[in-house]
Amino acid sequence: MRLQGANVVREFADLTGVISVVTGASSGIGRAIALEFARAGADVIVHCASSMGLAESLAEEIRSLGRRSVVLQADFAESEGLEAFVERAWSQWGGFGVWVNNAGVDVLTGPAADWSYEHKLQRLLDVDVLSSLILAKKAGQRMFEQGSGVMLTIGWDQADRGMEGNSGELFATSKNAMMGFSRSLSLSLAPRVRVNCIAPGWIKTAWGENASSSWQQRVLRETPLHRWGLPEDIARCARFLCSDDASFITGQVINVNGGAVR
Repeated sequence: MRLQGANVVREFADLTGVISVVTGASSGIGRAIALEFARAGADVIVHCASSMGLAESLAEEIRSLGRRSVVLQADFAESEGLEAFVERAWSQWGGFGVWVNNAGVDVLTGPAADWSYEHKLQRLLDVDVLSSLILAKKAGQRMFEQGSGVMLTIGWDQADRGMEGNSGELFATSKNAMMGFSRSLSLSLAPRVRVNCIAPGWIKTAWGENASSSWQQRVLRETPLHRWGLPEDIARCARFLCSDDASFITGQVINVNGGAVR
């Protein structure tokens, strides 16, 4: 969409010239956000924990769009390296204007699906809460000191209303922590840095691709728009929130969930 005013034509939610950092960007929602930012004109620092091949492929795709991109690898389970990671990102191109805290532990697929409840909880607290909080705090302070910036975190639409079962309990714990933190951080960093949180609903990432028939039916039943969300749905919202067109939006948790209310 193109906007015109005072003889200036620009794209809606334009990010031209913005240096952005997207954590957990090698696949899923993070990958979609990184690509959407590049399409909007942003340079993108791609973070991955271990999937270097996927991350490098993403960076190459971003560069093919005419934007700069580089991969920075770091395991956020090791909290002592978090400040060093922020410094590496900051030094890469002389600062950043957008930071997306997307990295998290996948405890639904792969070997982690068989971990004990206690093991899953500890990993979520270590990565999705502790590390994400510290990264946001450190990156937010850098942007505050430079005078401007945008922080985006990722929550969960059912975190504050609950979902039955072990996974519901675990994710409600970790995502509610980040949603509440994001609201408070927005006050700490105002007016120089805006902070918002996207709370996705049923999004077809790795788990959704192989979900059972009963889960597929549940998703459609609970979603008024009667479909799974896609990573690209989250990415388009992220692009808007990180652009100047959302310059009066901060401290919000925004559900992107097809209208689900339960």
